[in-house]
Amino acid sequence: MNQGQLYIISAPSGAGKTSLVKKLVAELTGVSVSTSHTTRTMRLGETDGIDYFFVSIDKFKAMLEQDCFLEYAQVFDNFYGTAKETVNQQLSEGRDVILEIDWQGAQQIRKQRPDCLSIFIVPPSTDILQQRLSNRGQDDAQIIARRMRDAVTEMSHYPEYDYLLVNDNFELALNELKAIIVANRLILSRQKANQDGLLSALLNQ
Repeated sequence: MNQGQLYIISAPSGAGKTSLVKKLVAELTGVSVSTSHTTRTMRLGETDGIDYFFVSIDKFKAMLEQDCFLEYAQVFDNFYGTAKETVNQQLSEGRDVILEIDWQGAQQIRKQRPDCLSIFIVPPSTDILQQRLSNRGQDDAQIIARRMRDAVTEMSHYPEYDYLLVNDNFELALNELKAIIVANRLILSRQKANQDGLLSALLNQ
């Protein structure tokens, strides 16, 4: 079976990354979003193994010592990490796997998986980014201001990525995201593996 492709998708908060990825997975077959491990408490409505793999701090640290993660980070008192086994299993099944991570996690991934492809998503302007953050109705002005400062740091790392999308029009950005994945499925090395029987039949007349 042909190996799937590993993708990194990063964006500042409010750029629309999560909505784009969710719609992409719903409309394009053979694409999965990797489920991360976390030590934080499960929230109402979340499901273990779907939203996250919820583990204890001791379990997470044991996995760290065993080099189980492609990347990990500590956010305040909680740990988050992408397990190698989770990703490798899906890739071996021929599925394209998306990691929704920040630039720091992306740097960790590239060191272990230089074959990955990375996509950075930016908003069309800082004004629209601030408007999107405000329209969520989840954060106060102080938190929004902090997210805007963080966004500048995040966006400064866009040159490290393979592709850059501007999420101005959602449907256009979604089609561009689909185009990247579909085009990479048509690369000769992947098509040769997928179409081996057909190519042999065509060349052996």
